[in-house]
Formats: sequence, C-alpha cells, structure tokens
Amino acid sequence: MTVELRDTASQSEPTTRRRRRRASFDTAFGRSALQALAVVAFFTLWESGVRLGWVSSFLVGSPTGVFDLALKMIMSGELLSDTWYTLFEAILGFVIGTIVGSLLGLALWYSIFVARLVEPFIVAINSVPKIALAPIIILWFGTGLVSKVALSVSLTAIVALIAAYQAAKDADADLQSLLISMGANKHQVFWKAVAPSTLPSIIATFRINIGFGLVGAVVGEFISSQRGLGHLIYTASSLYDLNTVWVGLFMLMIIGFILYYVINVIERTALPWKLSSTSHQVQV
Repeated sequence: MTVELRDTASQSEPTTRRRRRRASFDTAFGRSALQALAVVAFFTLWESGVRLGWVSSFLVGSPTGVFDLALKMIMSGELLSDTWYTLFEAILGFVIGTIVGSLLGLALWYSIFVARLVEPFIVAINSVPKIALAPIIILWFGTGLVSKVALSVSLTAIVALIAAYQAAKDADADLQSLLISMGANKHQVFWKAVAPSTLPSIIATFRINIGFGLVGAVVGEFISSQRGLGHLIYTASSLYDLNTVWVGLFMLMIIGFILYYVINVIERTALPWKLSSTSHQVQV
C-alpha cells in the first residue's frame, strides 16, 4: 500500500493570494472605493440604457435629468425646505416613539403578571399594519405636523417596546440571582443588571426605527400635506414626473444614510466595549 502525500504548500498558495487581495480591499479606503465604483457603474449603466433606447426615460427617468432637476431645486430652496420638514417629523417621531416604547418595555420587567397579561395585546397591535392607522391618525390630529409625528410614533414605539421587553427578559438570570443573594432589592437589580444588558438591544433598535420614522413621516405626507418629501414624491408621481420622484427618493436615501451613521457614532460612544468585542471575526 502506497501513501500519496499532497503538496499542501502549492495548494495553499492560491488561497493565500486570494486572502491578500481581499485584505487589500478590506480597509476603509478600499471599501469606500468599491462602493463608489458600484454607484458610478449603476448610474452609468442607467444613463447608457436611456441614451441607447434600451429603457424609456418616461418610465425610469435619467441620471442627468435627476441631477439637473435636483440642482435647480436646491438653488431655489424647495428641496432643502421639503427635506428639513420631513427630517424634523421623522426625528421627532423617532425620538418620542423610541423613548416611550423602550421605557414601557423595560417597565414590563417589574411584573411578570402584567407582562403576560398585556403580551397578547402587544402582539395584536404589532400585527396590524400601522399604515392602515394613517387615515384615523390624520382624522384625530389634523393635517399638520402633529399627525405625521404621531404616525411615526405609532411605527417606532411598538418596535422599541418589543425589543426592550425581550432584552429585559433575556437579561442574565445568574447575575440577578447573585445580586439578590447579596441583599439587592428589585430596583437595584434592575439598574445594576437588567438595564445595562438591554442597552445594546435598544441601541440596535435605533437602526430599525430610523427607517420606520421616515416611513411614518412620508406616508403622512402622502395622505395629507403641502410640504415634505412625501408630498413632493406623491405630487410628482401623479404627474408622471419620474425625475422629481427620483430626487425625493434619493434624498430619503441620503437622510437614512446620515442618520444611520449618527446611530453608529452613538453606539461607539455608548458601547465602546461592544465595538472592541466584535472587531475581530473568524475568517473562513
């Protein structure tokens, strides 16, 4: 019987080269360059398709048309005004909804009986599409700023409540038992063990609620508004003005990106230990 020995060194060379190439791009500059290249390629393909007649500019617009229109709207102040109005509604709804929902979710930890009692109602409320509540909210709060903020709150509060409640339930039971054995009361257990352990989950919920806050504001503007990006998109789509629709959509993307970056800064500031513990990953 003969034993064949494989040349593992020669086999590992291609893998090593691939890892080196990947590592050369796995930097802040490399990732940014690839992302910028992807954006440029997307808009180039889009513009080429329109100019060559592959797609209709009436149905999809064109990058040059979107850029020219956005520049004109910025110079006139219309786009900045609508963007600020939608951003203010979304941030206000996000802050109120997230704070109220998180506090209610954490408060349920204090009583298992109350938590089990209200849990079916929470599930029922969460199963209802909040967009369906928009006409009722508009009817209750009118067509002004309050109704858009209320709709954003209705979207963000329930998400924050469920996340905070689940995180509180999953808090380290051994640590809580240790504190109780050392004579800690319920309030001390909450502030020393439960609240700190729920902070990562609550901050992670910020990322989801940023999107929901924008959705609530835009949907409210769709239904009844004279300002905002939602009003801009709805009016432009009614007139089949695709370039204006894209201007509004791209502004919403930019807002979401900026707010997501702000959340990352908050997380790095509030939870430096979490960043350091997740900075190293196993490479397969």
